[in-house]
Amino acid sequence: MKKKIRITFNSPVTLSFTMICFIATLLGVLSNGRITKIIFMTYHSSLMKPMTYIRFVTHVFGHEGWTHFIGNASYLLLLGPMLEEKHGSKELIEVIGITALVTGVVNYIFFVNIGLCGASGVVFAFIVLASFTGFREGEIPLTFLLVAAIFIGQQIYEGISMQDNISNMAHIMGGVIGAIMGYSLNRKSKYGL
Repeated sequence: MKKKIRITFNSPVTLSFTMICFIATLLGVLSNGRITKIIFMTYHSSLMKPMTYIRFVTHVFGHEGWTHFIGNASYLLLLGPMLEEKHGSKELIEVIGITALVTGVVNYIFFVNIGLCGASGVVFAFIVLASFTGFREGEIPLTFLLVAAIFIGQQIYEGISMQDNISNMAHIMGGVIGAIMGYSLNRKSKYGL
């Protein structure tokens, strides 16, 4: 008797996050960017407005357009299921939430004239977090060092040498959060902390 092949919802956080990003991007495209600016982009606005605080987190859902979304979604769908299986759904939500909040607040404080949207910071957190997969106490994985040198080094270089619409700060902060969470989650799983 043959088993039927079925499609499974294997990574609920990753798939839900990607779907929310898709819907936010679609709404942004259909509204010619207005919905993105109102809900899914963080920028320097009055702290008296409640939406300022909401956008500190929701900015990771909105994207500038389909190319921006597809680039981020590819990495999310590639890395997310592996990370969700290894660390758990709750921990992945923490990584996404912390990355969103930190990049939103840092952008608000230090980049007054720049709007920020997209899941790039989360993608960089996932990339660095994935490099901690083989982490053992007292060791630094070579994959982590290479990822840090290549990805984070590239962002620092491009942040200094190039003027474009890419938030190198979000990438760097995402990488730092991925490193901290990777170290923390691996210690927690090893020692049950």
